[in-house]
Order: sequence, then structure tokens, then C-alpha cells
Amino acid sequence: MSSLRPKAFSDFVGQRRVCEKLRVYVEAARARGEPLDHVLLCGPPGLGKTTLATVLANEMGVGIRLTSGPVLTRPGDVASILASLEERDVLFLDEIHRLPKPVEEVLYVAMEDFQIDVLVGKGIGARSVRVPIKPFTLVGATTRLALVSPPLRSRFGIVEHLSFYPLEEMMEIVRRVARSLGMELEESAVEEIARRSRGVPRIAGKMVRRVRDYAQVEGWTRLDAAAVRASMRMMGLDDLGLDEMDRRLLSAIIDRFGGGPVGLKALASYLQEDPSAIEEVYEPYLVELGLIDRTPRGRRATERAYLHLGLSPSSPQVAP
Repeated sequence: MSSLRPKAFSDFVGQRRVCEKLRVYVEAARARGEPLDHVLLCGPPGLGKTTLATVLANEMGVGIRLTSGPVLTRPGDVASILASLEERDVLFLDEIHRLPKPVEEVLYVAMEDFQIDVLVGKGIGARSVRVPIKPFTLVGATTRLALVSPPLRSRFGIVEHLSFYPLEEMMEIVRRVARSLGMELEESAVEEIARRSRGVPRIAGKMVRRVRDYAQVEGWTRLDAAAVRASMRMMGLDDLGLDEMDRRLLSAIIDRFGGGPVGLKALASYLQEDPSAIEEVYEPYLVELGLIDRTPRGRRATERAYLHLGLSPSSPQVAP
């Protein structure tokens, strides 16, 4: 919900060290009357990359255009967007690691020299002409930094990694979402939701809205820890916020592959799930919780994973 997004650094909860650095860069660029240097934001989905791009534009007092890598299929797509930007505007490019190579090449010149190559004429007589564009700031976002090509990555003057939010910050985010929705949550309910939100603000917002739905249908007026736990059971979430797919993934490593290590492709094939979904959506939080170890030979379930599933690490591991 865009209405819940913070508009300034003062409203943004979490990522304190990242925000402190970005605030300095913004103030310096604004004082010089220059565009902010290009920014690359990395981290799992839902941690606030789009929100931070909006905050940067607001703090700079400029406009922002939002698009994503898969949308820009031809060089002309990005060239037309760049040509339409006003002085010092922000262009937010989500999933930048999915940009086609020809589109990347247009960005190289645009980011460094604020020019774009335009093809004039057709056939044998066609020629490329460089046209100046207004200075701008590219804010790229990626969940997979390793897939951003080195030439593109090197053109970002600011690279920041976003991390999962600790419980205290998640509780503040839950309170803010609840207030914006006109909900009154008891502190015990706030903590129950925050603990299950996987350290991700986007998930916290969804959970608060689902608790509201459940409470409304059940006719509850008191939103305490018990009400939240009932809502979570209905949603299929356990005490750590793991859903059915998370538990299937852990069970597969333990039961089918003897606790691991197991390669990503073998695990994805067994679960009939896209490897990138496992790597980008499910694994980061399981690793953060210490339920999975990534080793050079593959994924391995930890002792904590066994205990969470009610298993003994010494019990038989391979299904017959």
C-alpha cells in the first residue's frame, strides 16, 4: 500500500546505518546543486528498496520514475525514459540484474556522460548520434548482486546492502501499519506479528491486514496475542513465521537428502519449485534463522532445523 510508505528519512524505520550514509550523500549533493550519485540497493525482497528510492527523490526534492529490468526489452525503451527525465530526477530500476545486454549498454553512456545513443536513418546509411540528456540519478535494486554485470555494477558510486530487520524495528513497523489502518493492537499482539514477519516490513504489513480480516469476521474487539496466534494458525504460519513451503523445504533436506548437503537444482527438482524462488524468497530467512547452512557442496539442515520440526538429529534421516 503506497499510502503506508515513508516519505522521508525521519519516517523510515530500520536500516539505520544505510540511511545515515544516504542522508549525508543527499545533503552534500543538494548543497552543490548536483544530482545524487547513482545508487545500487541490494537485499532480499520486501526490505524497502523501492521505499528508499522514493525517500531519496523526496529528500532531493525531485521527481521519480519507476520501472523494472524485465520491462525494458529494447535500447529504445530506456532511451525514451531517460530523455523524458527532468534535471536531477531519480530513475528507479527494480530487478536491475534482469536487464538485457543491449539495454545495459545504453545505460553505460547515460550514467557516465549523461548522453544516449540515437540511431538516425535506416539501412546502410543509418548512423548513431549521441544526444545529451539531463543529469539524473539511477537507483538500481537487486535481490541478486552477483548477477549484476561487473561493467554495470562499477558505474554505481553508492552500493548499499539492506539486511533483515530486528524484532524491535519490526514491532515499530507493525505499530505504524496498525495505526494507519485504524487498528488497536495490544503490545503482546504487536510482538506476535513482528516475530512471524521474517524481518521483512512488506510481510508485516500483509500480516496486520490479514489479522484485521480475521478479527472482523470472527467479531473480535480485543486484538491480543491469542487473537494473533489464531489468525496465524489459519494462515498456516508457525511460531517462527514459517509457512508450508518453508517446512517442506526443510523436510526435503532432512528426509529426502539425509540432512544434506544437497545442491540447489536437486532440491528445486524434488520440490517442483523454481530454483531462483528457493534462493531468493525462502532460503535467506532460513539461513538468517540458522535453520540452513550453505556450504560449498550445497544446502545442509542444522540441528535447530531438526528441533523446530520436532525431530532428533540422530534419528534416521533418509526416507525409505
